[in-house]
Amino acid sequence: MSSTEVRTTDYHTAGEPFRIVDLAAAGLPPLPGDTVAERRATLLGPGGDGTAPRPGPLDGLRRLLVQEPRGHAGMYGGFVVPPDDDGAHLGVLFWHKDGYSTACGHGTMALGAWAVDSGLVPVPEDRGAGRDVEVRIDVPSGRVAATVHRAGGRTTGVTFRNVPAQVTARSVEVATALGTVRVDIAHAGACYASVAAAALGLRVDRADLPALVAAGREIRAALSGHPATRHPGRPLLSGVYGVILYEELPDTPAGPSQRNVTVFADGQIDRSPCGSGTSARLALLADEGRLKEGDTLTHESVVGTVFTGRIAPGGATPEGLVTTVTGTAHRTGEHLFTLDPYDLIGSGFAL
Repeated sequence: MSSTEVRTTDYHTAGEPFRIVDLAAAGLPPLPGDTVAERRATLLGPGGDGTAPRPGPLDGLRRLLVQEPRGHAGMYGGFVVPPDDDGAHLGVLFWHKDGYSTACGHGTMALGAWAVDSGLVPVPEDRGAGRDVEVRIDVPSGRVAATVHRAGGRTTGVTFRNVPAQVTARSVEVATALGTVRVDIAHAGACYASVAAAALGLRVDRADLPALVAAGREIRAALSGHPATRHPGRPLLSGVYGVILYEELPDTPAGPSQRNVTVFADGQIDRSPCGSGTSARLALLADEGRLKEGDTLTHESVVGTVFTGRIAPGGATPEGLVTTVTGTAHRTGEHLFTLDPYDLIGSGFAL
């Protein structure tokens, strides 16, 4: 680290944290690379990957902010970087306790709220009426958008428009300690494997979290190298990022309803219903004929928060299904973190 202090702005989206670091505002040098995807590759380093990056100055900063005592095993965040071109307002490199992801729906929603709340993206004068403000963001998986909903001078919600989602496999058999299960695989900016929690004899509730996390890690490991986890045409997006363990809830008049917990990276739990994971679920439900344009998926998290997901108008494209996910994002604080050179714990630890 070139500095012993770093400022962050923290948000949560449906309960999942997102810690924002503007690298330029922090006075840190720009990362090599012409695109956000190339800058992520720089962070991973030669031979590194999304959950095992090579050591480097910014990775030391990531560990400082995500590990205890400044963070925790469920912390998530992003480095704000320049966009790929003038068509977007900003770029972002997403990070978690193990490394760097290619997509993050809840983080995109938090960044949209932050960009508008901070004045980075101006709000048109609403003259007392509500206004939507679109924030275009370049992420490693492509260009996404966060439409920030405003009313009464404040942000009331955010709708995330994802890159196209594709179903790449159905009913892949995976042997686990709880029995053999059938897994569906979809790419939605990152690769997600979906499995019904009931097939493992589990419920999506807090009491079963240890078993759900263990199952998620086991399924992710078992699918390593499976052909369906390879992104068509984008090798850097390949490999299972998250395992979605879901259960059915009673349908609403608007469409299906499910509860899920997404276990991503090396056993990290998404407190929200998972933004990109919701896109993956929408693609699978549409493929099953359970969701059509105009329907709404009510997607609940393990802590009871809710996203709603829809197929975007005209969302069926040759590249996949374009989806939108709506939720809320709120600022939780601003922080000045310090690394004392005499602190023997240094950048911290992870439990």
